[in-house]
Amino acid sequence: MDTGEYLELFLDESREHLQSVNDNLLLLEKDPHERKIINEIFRSAHTLKGMSATMGFQDIASLTHQMENVLDKLRNESFDVTTDVIDTMFEALKSLEEMVTDISGGREGKKDVTALVSKLEEMEKGGGHSPTSNKEQRDSHPQSEIALDQYQLSVVSQSKEQGYNVYEIKVQLTESCLLKAARIFMVFDILGQMGEVIKSNPSVEELEDEQFEQTFSVVFLSKESKDDIQNSILKVSEIERAEVSLFNTDSTKETIKQPSVEEEEPIEKDVRKLKSPSKTIRVNIERIDRLMNLFEELVIERGLIEDISDKVKNVELDEAVKHLSRISQDMQQMMLAMRMVPVEQVFNRFPRMVRELSKDLHKNIHLDISGAETELDRTVVDEIGDPLVHLLRNSIDHGIELPERRTEIGKKPEGKLLLKAYHAGNHVFIEIEDDGNGINREKVLKKAIERGLVTQEQSRELSDEEVYQLIFSSGFSTADKVSDVSGRGVGLDVVKSKIESLGGKVFVESEKGKGSKFSIQLPLTLSILSTLLVNVKKEIYAIPLSSILETLVIKNDEIMKAHHQNVIDFRGKVVPLVFLKDVFEVPNEKELVETTHAIVVVKRGEKVTGLVVDSFIGQREIVLKSLGGYLQDIHAISGATILGNGQVCLIIDPNELVK
Repeated sequence: MDTGEYLELFLDESREHLQSVNDNLLLLEKDPHERKIINEIFRSAHTLKGMSATMGFQDIASLTHQMENVLDKLRNESFDVTTDVIDTMFEALKSLEEMVTDISGGREGKKDVTALVSKLEEMEKGGGHSPTSNKEQRDSHPQSEIALDQYQLSVVSQSKEQGYNVYEIKVQLTESCLLKAARIFMVFDILGQMGEVIKSNPSVEELEDEQFEQTFSVVFLSKESKDDIQNSILKVSEIERAEVSLFNTDSTKETIKQPSVEEEEPIEKDVRKLKSPSKTIRVNIERIDRLMNLFEELVIERGLIEDISDKVKNVELDEAVKHLSRISQDMQQMMLAMRMVPVEQVFNRFPRMVRELSKDLHKNIHLDISGAETELDRTVVDEIGDPLVHLLRNSIDHGIELPERRTEIGKKPEGKLLLKAYHAGNHVFIEIEDDGNGINREKVLKKAIERGLVTQEQSRELSDEEVYQLIFSSGFSTADKVSDVSGRGVGLDVVKSKIESLGGKVFVESEKGKGSKFSIQLPLTLSILSTLLVNVKKEIYAIPLSSILETLVIKNDEIMKAHHQNVIDFRGKVVPLVFLKDVFEVPNEKELVETTHAIVVVKRGEKVTGLVVDSFIGQREIVLKSLGGYLQDIHAISGATILGNGQVCLIIDPNELVK
């Protein structure tokens, strides 16, 4: 059988199952007696085994099969979850990840797992008896009848009075069936159009998780004939056999069980999940990128049409343009949502990395993750992983002290590491904070002077923030010795260049002996922004709406002086002013005495600043374009756009101007 067409699906689902195993192993280490977690790991391993065996990846199938055996022992409580068990499972997981990565690179996914399989076998034998038992008995003696509870029997009885037939349907999938859950969805969709499913065996959860061999049964109510039902089911591919017979309600009365409190709701509520096929599809990210590029062109043309409409002053044209704008804005929101994914996809890999690195460095570290649900543009999420790895490794190796040292200086032996993500205006901030020894300012300056980055005189005038930025210099390292983790001067310079290539920035805060915090500021999306267009002399600038607190017009005599700075009283708060004509040195042919000033009040966190402009033009959706390599370091400018009239408009980064 040609499995090539299923390869991408296999890879996607394999990564999901491996991530599930990873997350649940970390949970199991904290709560080794929770059988639900063991069952989740078992289900993922079982599904991965079946998928890989069907696709012909025998090394993956062999390793996951032996993992199953050990997990079966654990869930049957034949032996306890120990550190050795967890470590071996993580070792197996790492091998599985390497094989899946090998397959995604166009290779065969082969790896010598003999030693690892033997290790798992020894663990299985040393822990207790061979895990025959329940599952093998259940699989070798499949239940031939379905037990109904009192509620289900009453539904069956009432349906028979209304002329419905009660069938028991047994469906067998082919041995080569790749996507069992998908076939079940299709079968239940057909049944849902012909009648009502009362109960399934195995249960709904087991069917969804593919926790069965090749056969499942349902009790089904319908007015259709047995032949019609059978023929309809057999139209689904990879169905080997479908047997439809009248259900004998008398034979099940002996096994009736009263419904528990949890089961009192109609069983159809659970089964309905299987009646409709999945409503999601997997789309290659390149297609979405191409679609986004086309839409960006549409936004530019929409701006042109809006400008023409303003000049023509035609009522019908004006209404049509407004309608077009509303539709395209809705499209824009949908398309941006398609590109947004939670940073959880990146954060999920770090708990295991921190666990392994802590063991290697003989440190005790607790990682706390918050804001993993924060969404970012897919392009940014794909690129941010490596910089975060470098920063986390830096905090673990350089920042957090050894347990003995922490105890000596009055700290708890366990170090704290916080990974946090949150939205702030049109940006997402990711913070990595530790309670380690902080950055040694003197040590950084000494190294910087040795390498010629600053002079002795300059070093005395540098602020803490400027000193901390020196650690991002190429080849810079304060490590006393080179290790497998750090010390080669590679890492933080890569972090800074990567983040800046994404339109972001890195900020560092540190207190000696207390810890450090690295903050990464990233754009929420790399494509379309809602902005306010403003005039500054002859130039037009765009200010992102997400950073704007308010707009106002003030008289000249309302401007005051404080600490040699122009300020205004804004709702009882002193707010500094920044004149954009001075910041960007906008030329002006005639210097007029202005009696009023247009102010755009912008915010960054708790800080507020007023940007002084000549006038407001109005709100506009714009396409964010990069300025390119030669112009990337222009102060307070994040990019440019093309307006409907063809004029280039610079986009202001208010974060650079907030005082």
